[in-house]
Amino acid sequence: MTQSSAAAATQGDVLSKVPAATLAFWIAKICATTVGETGGDAFSMTLKLGYAVSTLIFLGFFLVTVTAQIGAKRYHAWIYWLVVVATTTVGTTTSDYMDRTLGLGYVKSSIALLTAVIAILIAWRLVCGHIAVDKVTSRKDEAFYWVTILVSNTLGTALGDFTASSAGLGFENGALIFAGLIALVAAAHLFTKAPGAILFWAAYVLTRPLGATLGDTLTKPHADGGLALGRFAATFAIATVMTGVIVFMSRRRARIGAA
Repeated sequence: MTQSSAAAATQGDVLSKVPAATLAFWIAKICATTVGETGGDAFSMTLKLGYAVSTLIFLGFFLVTVTAQIGAKRYHAWIYWLVVVATTTVGTTTSDYMDRTLGLGYVKSSIALLTAVIAILIAWRLVCGHIAVDKVTSRKDEAFYWVTILVSNTLGTALGDFTASSAGLGFENGALIFAGLIALVAAAHLFTKAPGAILFWAAYVLTRPLGATLGDTLTKPHADGGLALGRFAATFAIATVMTGVIVFMSRRRARIGAA
């Protein structure tokens, strides 16, 4: 890479309103999905607000945060990750509402949501001519980016519940399965010429059921194969880890911008 192309790549990273898909990014994403699972369940089950009311609450949170994110002129780490957490919490309660209240079940809802994710990505490609991954600078790309994340996180919740409950594999085995699938996607990224955007969104979908099964492992009763930790306590603990990772990424991005 020439000096000018390297400078252009660095400038693209700095101007982008989303973080680069580094290892720290994926760790923060898994933490965010786990927070979404435990936090969503805390509202719908521990506080007994129900799936519909909790979904409306988190949907309002998502609309406020995503409006701030899209309206911002540059990347703000805390706004960005608040939107991600909002998509995971509303994804948790929406999926549970579809599966349990509406009675669709995990299989039907997973198929419907997977179809929706594919349709959104196709529309994104047709409208913008590309599918952005970690360099998002236009409002149009950003709108597609967040809609894809919202639907993919809802899909991931259904997949996690299906694997752990309907398939009878349990939460710990479900977490291992999804961790293995993410490792396969990472291997495909490193050793094949598979399209980067497809691999990114495949990993993004898979991190959600991984977080869901990890969250359930922490909070479900011992009889159900969980550790029986309190939902609010687990949410706070994982959020603390996530905060540390975000601080690390923010400082690294600041150093790149300064350079």
